[in-house]
Amino acid sequence: MSEILKQLSLCIEKGRVNKDSNYPPDMKGLPGAFELTQQALIDGISAQDVLNVGFLTGMKIVGEKFKAGKIFLPEVLISAKAMSSSMELLKPYFQSGEINYKGKVIMGTVAGDLHDIGKNIVKMVLEGGGWQVVDLGINVNAEKFIEALKTNSAKVVGLSALLTTTMQNMNEIVRRIKSETKDVLVIIGGAPVTKAFADSINADEYFPDPQGMLDYLNQKMSK
Repeated sequence: MSEILKQLSLCIEKGRVNKDSNYPPDMKGLPGAFELTQQALIDGISAQDVLNVGFLTGMKIVGEKFKAGKIFLPEVLISAKAMSSSMELLKPYFQSGEINYKGKVIMGTVAGDLHDIGKNIVKMVLEGGGWQVVDLGINVNAEKFIEALKTNSAKVVGLSALLTTTMQNMNEIVRRIKSETKDVLVIIGGAPVTKAFADSINADEYFPDPQGMLDYLNQKMSK
C-alpha cells in the first residue's frame, strides 16, 4: 500500500474530514481525507485503488471496531462523514466507468418511521465498499420499494426501522416485495429488529451492523 493511501485509510478510520477539521485533536493541522483523495488522484493512483485501498480499508476497520463494541455510533458517523465528503471526488470515475459498482441496493426507512441515521450510516458504508445505493429516504411504503426495484433493475433491498411500532410494517412490505418481484434479496435492520423477527416475516437476512451487511453482500453477490 502506498504511503498516501495509508494516510487516507487512517483519516477515514479516525474521522478526519479535511485539513480545517479540529477532529481528531492529535491530527490537527494535517491533511484530511478530502485533500489526500485529491492528491492521490493527481499522483496518478487509480480511482479504484483509492476506493478499495483507501476508503474500504479504513471503513472496514471502523466497522470491525463498532461490531466489537470498541467504538460507538458517534465515531462511526464521523468516519462516515470523512468518507462521504471524499466520495464526491470519485463520482466522475463511477460515471465514466473507470470504477465499476459491485451492484445496486435500494434502501429506505419503512412507512411510518421518520428516522434515518442508521440507514444513512449503512448507505455510506455500502458506498464506500463500492455499491451503488438508491436511497428512498424515510416513510417508504411497499409501492415505492417495488417501483424502485423495478425501475433500477436492482436485486437487493434494505429496509430500516427504529421503532417497535414501525418495525411491524416491515411484514407487509416484505410480503409485497416477495410476491411482486423476482429473485430480490430482502435485508432488514434497525435498533429493535432481531434475527428471529427477520425469520418470522420471511426476510432473507438481518444484520445489526453495517459492516456485516457489506461483508455479506460482497460474499453473496460475488458467487
